[in-house]
Amino acid sequence: MPALKFANILLEQNERSMSYPSLYCKSTEPVIFNKNEQAWELSGQGDFDFTTYFNSLSVEKLMRYTNAEGFRLHLELKGSAAKVLQTYADAFASHPILMEDNCIEVAPSDDFYEYELDIQVPNGSVLTGFKIETTGSLFLGNCYYIVNHSSPQKNVELVLATTTFKKESFIKHNISLVNQSILSSGEDIANHFNMHVVDNGRTLDVEKLTTEHIHIHPNNNVGGAGGFTYGMILAMEQQPKATHILLMDDDVAVSPESIKRTYNLLKILNDEYKNAFISGAMLNYEVGDEQWEDTGYMTERGTFAPAKPGLRLTKFEDIVYNETFWVPKEIRKSGQRYAAWWYCCMPIEVIEKNGLPLPVFVRCDDAEYGVRCKPHFITMNGLGIWHMSFHVRYNAAVERYQTTRNTLIAQHTTGFAPHSDFFAELRNNIRLELKKFGYENAELCLDAFEDFMKGPEFYSAQGMAEKTFMDANKNKEKLIPFDQLEKAAHAIGLTDFHIRDIDRQLIDSDKPRTFIQRASDLITDNNQHRIVSDGEGYAVIPVLGWAYPAGAIRGKKYLIVIDWYNRMGAIRTRDNNRYSVIKRRYKEDLKKYKQIKNDLSARYSQSRETVTSLEYWKSYLNI
Repeated sequence: MPALKFANILLEQNERSMSYPSLYCKSTEPVIFNKNEQAWELSGQGDFDFTTYFNSLSVEKLMRYTNAEGFRLHLELKGSAAKVLQTYADAFASHPILMEDNCIEVAPSDDFYEYELDIQVPNGSVLTGFKIETTGSLFLGNCYYIVNHSSPQKNVELVLATTTFKKESFIKHNISLVNQSILSSGEDIANHFNMHVVDNGRTLDVEKLTTEHIHIHPNNNVGGAGGFTYGMILAMEQQPKATHILLMDDDVAVSPESIKRTYNLLKILNDEYKNAFISGAMLNYEVGDEQWEDTGYMTERGTFAPAKPGLRLTKFEDIVYNETFWVPKEIRKSGQRYAAWWYCCMPIEVIEKNGLPLPVFVRCDDAEYGVRCKPHFITMNGLGIWHMSFHVRYNAAVERYQTTRNTLIAQHTTGFAPHSDFFAELRNNIRLELKKFGYENAELCLDAFEDFMKGPEFYSAQGMAEKTFMDANKNKEKLIPFDQLEKAAHAIGLTDFHIRDIDRQLIDSDKPRTFIQRASDLITDNNQHRIVSDGEGYAVIPVLGWAYPAGAIRGKKYLIVIDWYNRMGAIRTRDNNRYSVIKRRYKEDLKKYKQIKNDLSARYSQSRETVTSLEYWKSYLNI
């Protein structure tokens, strides 16, 4: 029966592995890299359990997605006497279940010896792993899982495409990892792999970074959508032509082993899943065992949401839950699920069938494409990246301008998310910003709506995507450093405001409201409509656009918004006249939309074939 070396037993030397070692191995003694031996050392008598996020084997998913028919564990060991025991978990396991009768006795030795364990898969198994009980120090050499499969392996040419804009440290580090751990690995992937870096900032040293399999492409600033589309075109036109493309953000940390496992998975997919999207999870860059998203979907109210609840991947029950979780039926049937492009692998054949992405610069490009293609989605423990926290990356130009405009464009062009009400989301966001005196950000929503009404000819014109995004960044609310914020507060009479008195508990707190107060806030938009007041005092609130500390903000004259992570903030002042102007503008925009709705929808729908075509994109990218 054919066999495939599927997954290396992974131990790493980096900040995350030091901070969260139980993502890799849970042990009673340290696991260290021995420089003299150039091998990992289980350092002392103890128990070392590899039934973890990175080192368990997802047998249930492998049986579902691939032609797998059996599994083996290959170990190369030297040192003290030890015992290797298989472990497994069913859907209800809160800790690894030991299989005492399926084990290997390891004799003490001064040289590496090879051992293989046939893995048993009891009924109901979700994942399997192994535990090593040592009598002293033991060294691990080349250790990995083998998958026996029933059909010939598929030919795979994998492209990793990433687009970057002036994030040299991230991208150079990832290029180095690819060189060291993939292209120099001696594994099959090394001969069937290319990395295309689309440099929208034109700041990378092309000559220094380019190799036979790593290619740097200086490019105009066309955003993530344009950069990833360029990557797709390069993958389709390279020699040999790629079979699959893995899209990955630039500002992420990745284990090269995730890429290797993705490649190996592609080689043995069964017919049902051969055109699936392989979606990598988003883990928290700063809290390395925290998983935020593992595929997402568009809600009925028009927001992006994770399909799974948040998990902590050093908890064994969460590792199991991550594998057993079934996306709720209402989400699956809605057809509104997608895989984000921080780590998403898709077949070139699917791209050729469904066309290229929309030229929307940033935001919604990946969601629209995933919904448009309607693929199966594959997720699995050990496949993913670490990305910066949402509160670190909050940008009103993205959330209020890009998201508002692009969701409407996508829905009208390709029928994206037909069950989502993006007009309701527009209305809610404008009201939310107005209640919090975020007038600049409310105006960004209207800028987006008005630019959407200019039709496909406007947003798809060469250079317009960058210009409109730069304009949005110019027009959004400006934050200033804490020391300047305190001086600005004192200058307008808020002399009791001191940064030293502020903490996260205060920023994130709210106050209760009575029913009457809630009704009043709803009717008056925090006393800016019908019952109008000048307000008094101030409140401190988070900068995040979706935060609504309704009790804290009601009746205030000033709101001090805080971005605590970046130590920035802004002072918002109640302006009832500006509120009225924005409300009037919104009303006039809605009236205009009703007049042009049918014609506008038809123009967007008719533009689909053009803006997703290879010919359009080559012209747009100056290829």
